[in-house]
Amino acid sequence: MRVAVIGGGAAGFFAAISCKTHHPKAEVVIYEKGSKLLSKVKVSGGGRCNVTHQCFDNKKLAAHYPRGEKFLRNAFSQFAVEDAIDWFESNRVILKAENDGRMFPITDDSQTIINALMNQASQLGISINMKQLVAKIEPKESAIDLVSNDDERFTYEKVIIATGGSPKLEGLLWLQDLGHEIKEPVPSLFTFNMPNEPVKALMGVAVERATVKVQGTKLKQTGPLLITHWGMSGPAILKSSAWGARELSDLGYKFKIQVNWADDKSENDLRLMINEMQENHHKRMVANKNAFGIPSRLWEFLMTKIGLRADIIWGEMGQKGVNKLVNVLLNDVYQVEGKTTFKEEFVTCGGVALSDINNETMESKRVPGLYFAGEVMDIDGITGGFNFQAAWTTGWIAGKLK
Repeated sequence: MRVAVIGGGAAGFFAAISCKTHHPKAEVVIYEKGSKLLSKVKVSGGGRCNVTHQCFDNKKLAAHYPRGEKFLRNAFSQFAVEDAIDWFESNRVILKAENDGRMFPITDDSQTIINALMNQASQLGISINMKQLVAKIEPKESAIDLVSNDDERFTYEKVIIATGGSPKLEGLLWLQDLGHEIKEPVPSLFTFNMPNEPVKALMGVAVERATVKVQGTKLKQTGPLLITHWGMSGPAILKSSAWGARELSDLGYKFKIQVNWADDKSENDLRLMINEMQENHHKRMVANKNAFGIPSRLWEFLMTKIGLRADIIWGEMGQKGVNKLVNVLLNDVYQVEGKTTFKEEFVTCGGVALSDINNETMESKRVPGLYFAGEVMDIDGITGGFNFQAAWTTGWIAGKLK
């Protein structure tokens, strides 16, 4: 049996490895249009590679995918987080979990993951064709032809598509031509640009827990938040961008967010805490003493924003000042005007509609013998290792060729 895997990324390599594992006599060839293999693996997690997430409950695991949750529940029953950990350990890669559940190789080096995949592909005898663009797929009665840009033809019994997310619909038209429904791609996992907001001067300030609401929508996410030189990032922002990928695209990436800096405390909680500060620390300067765990630079910025004097003491703050402080801690508003890709980790919402794919096998319902793996499907997860887990899972299942 001759099998082609189109795409030399995480899903493509894992699909090819799975194929040779399940069908040792098969001839498996990876086609990569670029000059680099596993480039996204290389840059993931700041060069450490966030391989997966320490979530062993498949239902909870699937809930981390804005697109694909129901589809993946079944897939995870075939290949889940434990299976990914076991596979990498069997290939001499030990993973470690960090406090937030993200899992990395103990080397903290993405090259470790690349080496494991490359070595296994080499040992299994998988061929790799670089700079080879597949321009067209032509299904035949019992085979599939791949047609290159210069009209060269290659015939295979089975083909696995693992070309990753496409930033534009044009990049998926060749699959639409085969009869597949395509969900138009829009960016997911991006940071918020705030070109006209003075808060950017606090770049580098991180808040351990903040709640972000997008005004005019039901989007609300809680988690760490990082202020950057262009606006805001961190899990609270990235999760908002993932769950709101289509909504925020429809808004043209121009909207307002409300930030609760007080760890989602209620207004009553805040007023009690402020009252305690006024009673017990009435002679202390507000700028030097806050009970909310907010970084000092941000605390001073918020005081300035609501017009409190830098030298005001807790005992001097009247009811008007308390009201302003409560409001800015609970409902601090910022104007977003644009987005920036999160590091180099480009993720899209959209791709081949999941209704066109068998979730037991990853085989196309439109073209027999054609399979899908990874982000070319309308599947994407939030940040934290979930997108790679989807790649390992769907790649492994597609490679079974059932």
